[in-house]
Amino acid sequence: MADKTDNTNRSARDPQSRITAVTAIGIDALKPIARLQVSMLRMWADSIERFAGNYEKGLEETAAAVQKQSDKERAA
Repeated sequence: MADKTDNTNRSARDPQSRITAVTAIGIDALKPIARLQVSMLRMWADSIERFAGNYEKGLEETAAAVQKQSDKERAA
């Protein structure tokens, strides 16, 4: 009777341990992909920040040139 209970418990645990092992393998396989995606998102965000900085700089230079031109027109 004890042997039957032990076999039943062991067979009940085997599918669960197999699923756990397969899940762990899957997660280990996905880690490099997730890291690649994170690094690409960081590069994308850095590019957007640089673009925004360049845009602001260009906007300020344009505003300064327009202001200088209007000052010259007023003086003339």
